[in-house]
Amino acid sequence: MGALLKSEYLPRYTYDDYVQWEGDWELIEGVPYSMSPAPTIRHQSLTGTLHWKIAQQLKNCPHCQTLQAVDWKISEDTTVQPDNLIICPKAMGQYLTRAPQLIIEILSPSTAHKDRTIKFDLYEREGVRWYILINPKDQVAHIFERIDGKYRKQTDATIETHTFIINDDCRVEIDFNELWEE
Repeated sequence: MGALLKSEYLPRYTYDDYVQWEGDWELIEGVPYSMSPAPTIRHQSLTGTLHWKIAQQLKNCPHCQTLQAVDWKISEDTTVQPDNLIICPKAMGQYLTRAPQLIIEILSPSTAHKDRTIKFDLYEREGVRWYILINPKDQVAHIFERIDGKYRKQTDATIETHTFIINDDCRVEIDFNELWEE
């Protein structure tokens, strides 16, 4: 007679385990998630374009910076790597230790479910103000803002320009139509 697989029987990992692994991984509540296959050329192109466009707008903001795929160590058993993010004040060290103000995830077939569910809940819980899920296949950006502790959909941007208030000093505008033209 076979036993049912119960979550308490599954191994749990920590950041100390995570830093030993080869390849690209995320660790969420002790569960490892492979980041393979590698992102597509389109995914990388969108990530790079967004980083450049946001960096240009933040160059006069003394407090904020935009980063790509850096470890955000939320706890000993949770470390994620958002595709693009804005953090204020500027970060130092090997990894982030506090919630970014804005996170962008580019959906891919291997990570879309995790980005829409597990990371959505995680980012909401951790206080990320803006969460943007970009679907390159459908050319749409799903924009969520955290209001009263919950994400509220602001819009599904296709050809629009959306302004993101990062803090009192900094704002970022993203023209989503320009993304699809790349």
